[in-house]
Amino acid sequence: MNQSSNITRQQFLKMGALAASAALMPQLDVFAATSKKVGLQLYTLRDLMAKDPEGTLRKVAQLGYKEVEPFGYSDGKFFGKTPKEFAALIKELGMTAPSGHYTTGKTMPKMKGTLTNDWKRAVDDAAAIGQKYMVCAYLFPEERTKLDDYKAFTDLFNKSAEVVKAAGMQFCYHNHDFEFMALSGKIPYDVLTSGTDKNLVKLELDLYWATRAGQDPVALFKKHPGRFPLWHVKDMEKTAEKAFAPVGTGSIDFQRIFDAKKTAGMTHYFVEQDVCKLPPLESIAISIKNIDKLKV
Repeated sequence: MNQSSNITRQQFLKMGALAASAALMPQLDVFAATSKKVGLQLYTLRDLMAKDPEGTLRKVAQLGYKEVEPFGYSDGKFFGKTPKEFAALIKELGMTAPSGHYTTGKTMPKMKGTLTNDWKRAVDDAAAIGQKYMVCAYLFPEERTKLDDYKAFTDLFNKSAEVVKAAGMQFCYHNHDFEFMALSGKIPYDVLTSGTDKNLVKLELDLYWATRAGQDPVALFKKHPGRFPLWHVKDMEKTAEKAFAPVGTGSIDFQRIFDAKKTAGMTHYFVEQDVCKLPPLESIAISIKNIDKLKV
């Protein structure tokens, strides 16, 4: 999510409704021509998606992206569209949505479509748009103040994953950096991975956040082989700030990581850039061009 990986409930609720502060980007000059099934986490384009979801998705498809990962599902809608409408739109654009992001609902109990409120409907709607994975995207700061909070989440994840499995899909958890920061002498990520069923609860590894936390993604793959079917591919500036960067312009050795995809069990990967210094559409255009240079 954002640079500090800590956002408030109010900020989260506003994210899906933010209008772009400037006019939509003009037609991009360079479109990627790639046969790779490169995915995009649509949070990268959250302002544009709030203003014009259909037009924005058309630009994403023109850039060569074949898969998208939605966020912000609520009360039966994907970016204001019913599952049937959203599925028809991405199909028309030659894209699929193999995965989607969700929240626990613990800090937003009235929001429907979370792990704790109307989860079965969320699962059914995910299946309706062709998703194969449902991902818990983020734990808000208020949800993780102590180690016991993470222990409680292992139970919630296992139970939520059973519902997902019954619908023929896979539940996953997406990390930031805070899961690798010790609490009461233990690493929360270890609590989550050891306390959940490795078959029920898989992992979506955010390569930027893991690296920023001092973790080696390849070492994590070896520690939990086959448990990382999903990746978020985002780069880190070669600066003291370590800001987000378009893929291929920063410090992360993505070829080394992709070379370990079999160990990870990777099936899909999604470009994401939480904050873009360039216009977001330009950033993701750079990312897909550079991914096309990799052996993936």
